[in-house]
Amino acid sequence: MIAAHMDEIALMVSYIEKSGHLRFQPLGGWNNVVLPGQRVTVITDDGRKLKGVVGIKPPHVMKPDEAKQVPEIKDMFVDVGAKNREEAEKLGITVGSLIVPDRTAEKLGNPDLVTGKAFDDRVGLAVMIHAFREAEGFEPTLYAVATVQEEVGLKGARTAAYSVAPDVALALDVTVAADVPGTSEAERVTEVGKGPAIKVMDGRGGSGLITHPEVKKLLVRAAEEEEIPYQLEILPSGTTDATIIALNKEGVPAGTVSIPTRYIHSPVEVLSLEDSVNAVKLVNAFLVRATTDWIGRVKGLKVK
Repeated sequence: MIAAHMDEIALMVSYIEKSGHLRFQPLGGWNNVVLPGQRVTVITDDGRKLKGVVGIKPPHVMKPDEAKQVPEIKDMFVDVGAKNREEAEKLGITVGSLIVPDRTAEKLGNPDLVTGKAFDDRVGLAVMIHAFREAEGFEPTLYAVATVQEEVGLKGARTAAYSVAPDVALALDVTVAADVPGTSEAERVTEVGKGPAIKVMDGRGGSGLITHPEVKKLLVRAAEEEEIPYQLEILPSGTTDATIIALNKEGVPAGTVSIPTRYIHSPVEVLSLEDSVNAVKLVNAFLVRATTDWIGRVKGLKVK
């Protein structure tokens, strides 16, 4: 089973002010610093898409101590241009309406680097689809699963893994690339442009996934034999669908192939197209080597 999640971090309307402004709650892990000033799309129950902006109190009327603080969610609102609550409701907005960033994907000055929203985990889906299409020499049944609600608790992966009951699994997701000013080389986790990452461990203190040693070993061997650039990844916080898939029933040997991405959980994520292509190659190289015999040995915990 290979899995990548379809959902993105978002916001949800929690209250409509008399003025027509929308209060909201986050879906998934937002950094409050990046929210104010963002242009967003409000999705109504009947599928209409309304433009809006995330606003806060203007800095000109803030108290000095307020201006120094990171704004809280309770101090933010979305302005869709409605004159009052009734007008907002006539537009189709209700409590529970979803709000997503309004951004397009664009190439940067280096055309290999692209920026956009929800690369977490649209790039994982793209890698999964291409790997699934190109898979050759894979003897067991292969499942490609686009999961839901990963950002709010790995929920879709839990139910999908229970249904599929895989013998071995890979999650395809982004990971932190902190190769930016202000971080040391030791803090970078991964770097953009240096190849996909083979996860070793994630979550605080290993509370997420500790990759099955045979899965890690085969991923590394596949990369080296096919001359695919790769990085080894230890992520100090955060996790992927692989964590919950690994806990399915009596346990599943699981790993993660990650695409290094800057500014994760923001509308301006940045990644390398070449890293993404190499992730496809790595997944396929893994699948070719994951024969029925190998899976049997892993399930039986017999290591050559």
